[in-house]
Amino acid sequence: MQREFWRLIATGVTTVEASEAVGVSWPVGARWFRHAGGMPPLSLDEPSGRYLSFAEREEIAILRAQDKGVREIARAIGRDPGTVSRELRRNAATRGGKPDYRALVAQWKAQQAAKRPKTAKLVTNDRLREYVQERLSGNVHRPDGTVVGPEPPAWKGLNKPHRQDRRWATAWSPEQISHRLRIDFPNDESMRISHEAIYQSLFIQGRGALKRELVACLRTGRALRQPRERSRNKPQGHVTADVVLSERPAEAADRAVPGHWEGDLIIGTGRSAIGTLIERSSRSTLLVHLPRLDGWGEQPVVKNGPALGGYGAIAMNAALTASMTRLPEQLRKTLTWDRGKELSAHAEFALETGTKVFFADPHSPWQRPTNENTNGLLRQYFPKGTDLSRWSADDLEAVALALNNRPRKTLGWKTPAEVFDEQLRSLQQTGVASTG
Repeated sequence: MQREFWRLIATGVTTVEASEAVGVSWPVGARWFRHAGGMPPLSLDEPSGRYLSFAEREEIAILRAQDKGVREIARAIGRDPGTVSRELRRNAATRGGKPDYRALVAQWKAQQAAKRPKTAKLVTNDRLREYVQERLSGNVHRPDGTVVGPEPPAWKGLNKPHRQDRRWATAWSPEQISHRLRIDFPNDESMRISHEAIYQSLFIQGRGALKRELVACLRTGRALRQPRERSRNKPQGHVTADVVLSERPAEAADRAVPGHWEGDLIIGTGRSAIGTLIERSSRSTLLVHLPRLDGWGEQPVVKNGPALGGYGAIAMNAALTASMTRLPEQLRKTLTWDRGKELSAHAEFALETGTKVFFADPHSPWQRPTNENTNGLLRQYFPKGTDLSRWSADDLEAVALALNNRPRKTLGWKTPAEVFDEQLRSLQQTGVASTG
């Protein structure tokens, strides 16, 4: 049951979902996950054909109850008679005074005998433990040696505090510590430890080497390890198989053909935002005005209610549609966006504008490089931590005009506006020639 639980965790499902699937309550599943530090225990490795499985032990118990001999049992399960003989001798239940073979007891005894208890290296080597702790959680000092940093809240066994100070520490990663040991102690083999052993000492209860609260000194500050597939598999129902980046036409990648755009939001305080659209070939910029909706700041926020900040799915669709439909149809072929939920109604947007929407992979900003670069340029005008809702559509158009009239090295020192005009003239000439 626990093996199936960890198989499901490895696919990226939540602890609650995995618990329900194997038939235990979610607190039990959460306890399994917490005690193991988020990692499947080695004792639950998948059984190999070398050792008897629980199913084979059940078959042995049934045949033994029918007074079958050792050789007959061995033939029935496809094992050597010596294997069956040792199994009946070693793992039989003896509480009643005489050997009585039961599959459940035999499985438990076999698992207990297979355990190889080994004391963690950080428990027995004080010098190594002190080195690891100092590099992981040592204080940060000023040049004069004074300890510096904020006073963090008490650690409660949870992840790093949200929007609160974290303790300043030297915070070497386990991998940095592991490799640095070879440089600092080149001839001392006792001063060696793998980064995985350090992680296990931090995350797994009962290892007894490093204090659990030292996880707060890791980069992520997580109290438990996060299964890799869980981070890749976050639910995003608006991104279906036909709109992932790999489905985008190949012509959009080489920038030779105009009409392929990249888009994103730049966010300000008070849930204010500005939409940014960048044409991949000419680097032309369109800024999308996202004003507050009626009722913003006048009534309490309603859970699952309308997004009054200005960039909910409905408002976003309307603003994007208004911006894109000002362009010729030949110059609005595709739009590549990140995984934000603000474009969850992309099907309606594609229907209204004829612009096919594609979504970049999670945590992959390099798949929208022109957009990311331009957003950095726009922060000169719209710094982080400022209210972006105070700027009108005319203000945004003025900034876009200034950006589009800057010469770019990548365009041979032409401006995006000049290249965009060339594209428009080319389309017009192509249209006249095909008509004639």
